[in-house]
Amino acid sequence: MNTKVVGLFMLGVMLAVAFLAFAKVHEAHYAATQVSSQPETDQENPVQRKSKSGYDITRLSKAQVAELASTLDEEAYRVTQKAGTEPAFCGTLLDNKKEGVYSCVVCGLPLFSSDHKFDSGSGWPSFYREFDPEHVARHADNSIAFMPRVEIDCARCGAHLGHVFDDGPKPTGERHCLNSASLVFTEKGDDLPEQHTAANTEGAQTETAYFAGGCFWGVEHYFQKGEGVIDAVSGYMQGTKDDPTYKEVCYKDTGHAETVKVVFDPSKISYEELLRAFFVMHDPTQLNRQGPDIGDQYRSGIYFTSDEQREKAEAYIKELNASGQYKKPIVTEVERAETFWPAEDYHQDYIVKTGRACHVTNPWE
Repeated sequence: MNTKVVGLFMLGVMLAVAFLAFAKVHEAHYAATQVSSQPETDQENPVQRKSKSGYDITRLSKAQVAELASTLDEEAYRVTQKAGTEPAFCGTLLDNKKEGVYSCVVCGLPLFSSDHKFDSGSGWPSFYREFDPEHVARHADNSIAFMPRVEIDCARCGAHLGHVFDDGPKPTGERHCLNSASLVFTEKGDDLPEQHTAANTEGAQTETAYFAGGCFWGVEHYFQKGEGVIDAVSGYMQGTKDDPTYKEVCYKDTGHAETVKVVFDPSKISYEELLRAFFVMHDPTQLNRQGPDIGDQYRSGIYFTSDEQREKAEAYIKELNASGQYKKPIVTEVERAETFWPAEDYHQDYIVKTGRACHVTNPWE
């Protein structure tokens, strides 16, 4: 064999070995920095813990977990109790595009939301963030010697869910790779089964509000900064087409408004405080526009989920109109919330991703 060819071959081998070594170090570093400690599950007097979103995340005892797991089907038991992995592209929730919540199949703790689901092409349901970071525990998985990974489990019962990788989309850069068998899906509008609800945690609750105030980038960004706001998501509402794209909303007559879904803890921030923040963020006297953005998709709107929200919104608008704060009347529409369609991934956390400013005023300063 030609010595030059041999030399090139050896160089290729050395580069491959170096690449694998680098990849291993990178994975090991990521795994080491992502591990979260968890209390033992068989404490006689476990410390009572409640998550930011109001759910009981007190660790269950081994006996409690065993009792719950005994009701699972064979595949769910294998995955959650024996750290199994279902075959790629075979999970029942992989292609699920409905809006709702993905909870632990064992104890019912909400783990992931459809708002953060994306198509990773991996063959398993993928999410770029958790429903609540406190609901998902992480620890190092060295079961494959040459590929250190970060395993993710239910923080309440320890059920194996899958793994988290650092190759996901912004803003988190993470891909939570899940087994469908470890999850149970509840579609938006349906009640979570009793064991799934926050009512089991001394009455803690969350509420949802919807606001349209022009371009949703800034509205989402500043709502997310509110203390007591659990999540803010950009999307489309009050239109005639199911699951519209950004291009359709902008260039076709779909009737949607760029809207932000705000999930909040009413014990920490009230709906009235959200209303006040909303009217600081934008100019509610501009009809079908906001600053340089023109079109009915940029209209001002409040989409209520209860009569109480409607009454508070209408009363506050009446108060503002009477205050003389605005030279023109407020044109904010107040309507019952219809289906919320999350916007494309690149719209979510847009200001965090790009650093670009928006017309919106910071209401928390």
